[in-house]
Amino acid sequence: MPSAEGAGPDWLPDLLAGDRRALARAITLVENEGSSATEVLAAIRGHLGRAITVGFTGPPGAGKSTLVNAFVRVQRARGRTVGVVAVDPSSPVTGGAILGDRIRMTGHSGDRGVFVRSLASRGHLGGLSRSAVRVIDCMDAAGLDVVVIETVGAGQSEVEIAEVADIKVVVAAPGLGDDVQAIKAGILEIADVLVVNKGDHPLSAQTARYLKTMVGMQAREPATEVLRTVATTGKGVEALADVIDRLGQYRRAQAPMTRTRRLLIRAAQDLLRQRLAQASPEEIDGLARALLAGEKTVESAALELVRQMLKEPS
Repeated sequence: MPSAEGAGPDWLPDLLAGDRRALARAITLVENEGSSATEVLAAIRGHLGRAITVGFTGPPGAGKSTLVNAFVRVQRARGRTVGVVAVDPSSPVTGGAILGDRIRMTGHSGDRGVFVRSLASRGHLGGLSRSAVRVIDCMDAAGLDVVVIETVGAGQSEVEIAEVADIKVVVAAPGLGDDVQAIKAGILEIADVLVVNKGDHPLSAQTARYLKTMVGMQAREPATEVLRTVATTGKGVEALADVIDRLGQYRRAQAPMTRTRRLLIRAAQDLLRQRLAQASPEEIDGLARALLAGEKTVESAALELVRQMLKEPS
């Protein structure tokens, strides 16, 4: 395979054709966030927006990984290719993903239509490291039909998945304890679908009714769906896939600006990060001294640094 070390026609056709080795190399480059990452992102920017991205989030223990596994199985049965970005807790020693390539996803390891990548959250509270967004873009450019993002944990900071996924699925386990409290804490508002997993539990129906009551207090279009699933047996997962299909069609028809807006913001972030990496120590030290002397606030010093970085070289 041609090398993916530089952006250009030598590797880009392979990636756009869905070559798994080219995709793996491109993902490695964007994860490392070096100069090659900028080249990769620039090369694929005109080839994004084809995949439907589905984010799965929710409290630990709700069965997200098992549900994602079952959802991928349904998507493959429907003839779609799938990418999975599984964001795991970071190892305190290596900084890498503790759970590696997800033991529960090994059932798809021989399927050429499924590409799984585990990423470390790297201490990022929302569960999505910055590189995760770039990995999603690489999968999108490679022509995968559906890209699934599974995040760690749940809480107020988890709402950032709304800026990444076209469709947001919030998973809860039966009961009115910490699971539902976590949802109430801040991620209910971003949910397109609320799933009570472990739906064969005696409390699952009660939890679903509770969530439907909460959803009924919202004014949003389309209304948030509340479903029950048993991921271990696949019960209810077909219905979940149907709802996601319907929402995907709605997103494509009603919100064409959303993806473009996200693309613009990401491009701006990439540009700023690239310029900041090129900043000289003297430029930063000068502002730091002004800050220590009380001549500038942190905000004004940061703003001046940004302005200096965005100046075109003379």
